[in-house]
Amino acid sequence: MRPTSIRFRNRQEAGRRLAHALERYRDRANTVVLGLPRGGVVPAAEIASALGLPLDIVIARKIGAPGNPELAIGAIAEGGEAYINQDTAAMTGATPGFIARATEHQREEIRRRQQLYRGGRELTLPKRATVILVDDGVATGSTVIAAIPAINRHRPERVVLAIPVAPPDTAKLLGDMVDELVVLAVPDPFFAVGEFYDEFAQVSDEDVCALLEQGRHSSNQPRSSS
Repeated sequence: MRPTSIRFRNRQEAGRRLAHALERYRDRANTVVLGLPRGGVVPAAEIASALGLPLDIVIARKIGAPGNPELAIGAIAEGGEAYINQDTAAMTGATPGFIARATEHQREEIRRRQQLYRGGRELTLPKRATVILVDDGVATGSTVIAAIPAINRHRPERVVLAIPVAPPDTAKLLGDMVDELVVLAVPDPFFAVGEFYDEFAQVSDEDVCALLEQGRHSSNQPRSSS
């Protein structure tokens, strides 16, 4: 069990700490870092830069509860099927019709972000890829739960999930879904991801685009091979 008193100054520092824990993947062939927009792209960019790896994103969107969009009843990721937590959906009164409408709304937002972040290009991965999936922390883990099967559709050789902080039960659930889980803290009790950051401002679309552009520039520079 890692220390529960860990704190991060900001998402950049969290990414640098994760990069240290992922050092064995430095310059590894067919390895790509995927950030979950928006917040997860910031630590993902730090990891990609530190380890000499290409940066991309996998777009996943939370499906919010009726009258409470911040409460996730599920999520959907690009190229994947919707994940719905049936217990939470039932508890919040989310009807099949509501779920269908909310899911389509998030599909439209995914298409918007694909256009904005990638010029409409869908996610592509190298053959026999190692994927390092990054978020800035998880609570229920809904968007990560949706993203992992979407990534698996591309038949990667290995999926590594790297997150700064998660509650123990979510960490266990997500760890069972990937080949490797790198998590820096698993505090109990756990209330919200933001409580473990000194700075946790919202990340904008412009921030994401800038980080992806920096990542594309860096990946085009000469670097050592594995």
